[in-house]
Amino acid sequence: MAHTPFTQEFFRFYDQLEANNDRSWFQENKELYEDAVRTPMLSFIEAMGPKLADISKHIVADPRKSGGSMFRIYRDTRFSKDKTPYKTHAACQFRHVMGKDVHAPGFYMHASQREVVFGAGIWHPDAPSLAKIRQYIAENPEKWQQALDHAPFAELFEQAGESLKRLPRGFPADHPMVEELKRKDFIAMRGLMPPDLLREDLIEEVSRCFAACRPYMKCLCDALQLPF
Repeated sequence: MAHTPFTQEFFRFYDQLEANNDRSWFQENKELYEDAVRTPMLSFIEAMGPKLADISKHIVADPRKSGGSMFRIYRDTRFSKDKTPYKTHAACQFRHVMGKDVHAPGFYMHASQREVVFGAGIWHPDAPSLAKIRQYIAENPEKWQQALDHAPFAELFEQAGESLKRLPRGFPADHPMVEELKRKDFIAMRGLMPPDLLREDLIEEVSRCFAACRPYMKCLCDALQLPF
């Protein structure tokens, strides 16, 4: 059994970062970040590689320090009123091998001292991808409903993200999937408590959660004409 790579030091780092979210503090505590956050997260990503391969050989777990599955800690503050430079959570995305950025279909995890969240799906797809997914759902309502009703998925996950207030043009108002066709994001989320990050069976639990999303992910990849 693969054990969790995370320790209480992970939470300690983020407790302190929330109180000292500035460059000088981070530079002084960069070694703590490396030891408590980045190294265990990269170990987690590496351990998930073979588990994800059992779900789909087209989903990538990339444990490189830069350019891999782990998101950078640095915030993009250009268009935000919040100018704090660092994210107060650690996150990674296991995206489809043909995906180029965060808007690709895949699996997701983020963790902080406040919450642990697992996710699956596609966030903020571009207009052509969004149109393909909606068209797929419109033409395959039974398949999509079966994916949503898949017992392990329905037990563990809830769909989240943004939706339109009105049905997009081109779809009948009486379509059985009206609410699904309004979605702008096709993501499913499962929230856990912070102590779950320290569970000895963390890798197995995350793998179980992601495996429950297989029919959901397959529908999305089929819609986008991607192998799954």
